[in-house]
Amino acid sequence: MTLPAPQLESLRTMTRDVWLLFATRCLRLFGYGLLSVILVLYLVEVGITKADIGLLISLTLIGDTIVSLWITTTADRTGRRRMLMVGALLMFLAGAVFALTHNYWLLLAAATIGVISPSGNEVGPFLSIEQASLAQTIPHDRRTAVFAWYNLVGSFATATGALVGGGTVWLLKYLNWSPLDCFRVVIFIYAAIGLTLILLFLLVSPAVEIAKTDAKPSVPLLLGLHKSKRVVFKLSALFSLDAFAGGFVLQGFVAYWFIIKFPHQVNEATLGGIFFGANILAGISALAAVPLAKKIGLIQTMVYTHIPSNLLLILVPLMPNLPLAITMLLLRFSISQMDVPTRQSYTMAVVDPDERSAASGITAVARSAGASISPSLAGLLLAASPVSVLFNGIFYLGGGLKIVYDLLLYRSFKRSRPAEER
Repeated sequence: MTLPAPQLESLRTMTRDVWLLFATRCLRLFGYGLLSVILVLYLVEVGITKADIGLLISLTLIGDTIVSLWITTTADRTGRRRMLMVGALLMFLAGAVFALTHNYWLLLAAATIGVISPSGNEVGPFLSIEQASLAQTIPHDRRTAVFAWYNLVGSFATATGALVGGGTVWLLKYLNWSPLDCFRVVIFIYAAIGLTLILLFLLVSPAVEIAKTDAKPSVPLLLGLHKSKRVVFKLSALFSLDAFAGGFVLQGFVAYWFIIKFPHQVNEATLGGIFFGANILAGISALAAVPLAKKIGLIQTMVYTHIPSNLLLILVPLMPNLPLAITMLLLRFSISQMDVPTRQSYTMAVVDPDERSAASGITAVARSAGASISPSLAGLLLAASPVSVLFNGIFYLGGGLKIVYDLLLYRSFKRSRPAEER
């Protein structure tokens, strides 16, 4: 595939700081993908019930919400690099506790306070602060393209992490390791990634920080926002609905669904392969969004690609066999992420530069808050019989609610265009 010249130009003009932020994104998402395939299986192995697993994952996301809100709404004033290092430390601590104990209450505390990704997707404060830093160091007309590459490399890293995580467990089991020890090796790697991120964030230059000026906003600050409070809170409400729907189909839940639905055809290595392919396709779809967004606009790209992807999600449990179920899932991922760089770019475009970390953080926190509720409900659905409609309900609820979000987003923002589209 030949890349369009504007996208290649976006790569050529990237600064050292942008490359470093791309590297931290890759390493972090590799860790998230590594953990997502085995997290629910590990918790089942240590004897935690499905309902308690759902509660733990919900509290994980609630904790991420609180931590992210504190870090991202203060990052522009206290230092973006400093707050990124705090997030990396919390990632390390959470991984270390998960690897060293299987006491439910300690796991619950670590999951709530630390940074754990049950879905393979971004959690914690990293994405918001990195987006604000990237938006500050690149021209606005290349913002969507750079964000697309940023998401592409993240998806590739998540895919590789899922493949390595599933493959590592399969290989260690083949070497007669106990399942519990196999899972713990993967979690130790996750903790080590948190430490490495601290070192990488130390190398980022002060250029990513917001410029210090004597001027003060004419409007009082609320959670780091001044002029853009209304639009950010409106976007946050919609993004929360989207994330609530997505919480039903976290990668760990989908992995468990495949294991139970097709017990004689699927193992950890198979799951790693499935999610490797899914995340590769997701990354490519993010890059494909750039020319489409230039042609029809950011909001239209988000909606027109998201609705078909969620119809495909609903079709997954309706397939009569494993190959067709995997095909529907992969088709869904091939267009599922076209809304991500466009959503990120749109959020950065409609706020002032000194509101970007806060705006991105608040919308991300809203997503975390929405996603924190549904896993406990998904856990109850997955506790049902594999032949019942309830067991497949994670796909029906996830896909259906996401379509509702798409329609509401289009109705609310179809006439609100960023500066580069006017």
